[in-house]
Amino acid sequence: MKGQSPVFVKSEAFMIWLLNHTAAFPKHERFRLAKRMDDALFDLHKALMQATYRANTQDWLREADIQLQYLRAYFRLALELRYTTPDQFHFVAEQLDEIGRLIGGWGKKA
Repeated sequence: MKGQSPVFVKSEAFMIWLLNHTAAFPKHERFRLAKRMDDALFDLHKALMQATYRANTQDWLREADIQLQYLRAYFRLALELRYTTPDQFHFVAEQLDEIGRLIGGWGKKA
């Protein structure tokens, strides 16, 4: 990870945590809510990669921000359904806020 952008370091560490978290969801939710959360996470990572290598960086950063919003919404639902504890929700909120700030800073520089 040395030399890698902070947004990638942070998002990849969060990916590992989230994939482990959604794997523990009840079996019937792994193909509903957990899949949507995992898909949003991978789409976020894809958008960040595209922003790195494509000319239309701002469009891809907006897409990454949209995926962050999906993750926030899905985690609120997971909290309501009690698949996520309040402590886990707080951790996720902090992680997503930090990733969002890193994306915003990247957008200002681009």
